[in-house]
Amino acid sequence: MPLESVVRRLTAAGATTVLIDGRSGSGKSTLADQLCARWESSVVVRLDDIYPGWDGLAWAIDHIYRELLHPRADGRRGCWRRWDWATGTADDWNSVEPGRRLIVEGVGALSRASSAVADLGIWVDAPDDVRKQRALQRDGDSFRPHWERWARQEDTYIAGHAPRSAADILVTETASGLIWTETNTR
Repeated sequence: MPLESVVRRLTAAGATTVLIDGRSGSGKSTLADQLCARWESSVVVRLDDIYPGWDGLAWAIDHIYRELLHPRADGRRGCWRRWDWATGTADDWNSVEPGRRLIVEGVGALSRASSAVADLGIWVDAPDDVRKQRALQRDGDSFRPHWERWARQEDTYIAGHAPRSAADILVTETASGLIWTETNTR
C-alpha cells in the first residue's frame, strides 16, 4: 500500500486524524512530512515538540490523548503544549480545530486510547542499527547521552501499549526498500 493509496483511502473516508508511531530514528518524521505534502490541508504535530524533557514519554502520551485527540473526537478544538528544550520549561499552547486534517507523529502517538479516536494508525519500523545511526546523525551530541535512557522508555511504552498491534498499516524498512502491510481494517 504505497503512500498515494493511503491518501486516497483517507480522503475517501473523510478522515481527519492519522497517528504515525515507531521507535526513534525509524522514519516517522519523513513519512509524516510526505503524507502532509500529499494530504491536502493537513498539519503535523510532532511529539518531539511536546515531550517534557528526556523522561517525558509517558506524560506526552497522556497529554496528546487528553488535550488534543479526545477533544477533537468529541468535535471540539484540540490543544497541545510545546516544550522548550532550551529552557527546560513548558511553552505556549497550540490548537487544531476538529475538522482539520491532523497527523500526529512520534514515539507514543499510537497508544491504546489514542488509536481508538483516530482514523488511521501507522507503525514505522527500521533495523536497530539504522535507527540509531539515523537518530544520532540527526540530533548528534544532544541525543547521544540519552539514547539508552530514551530506549528504555520506548521499551516500557511498547510493552504497555502494544502500538504495533494497534496499527492499521505497518511500514517496514528493509535493504530493498519499504514494505507496506495492511494489518487491520476499520
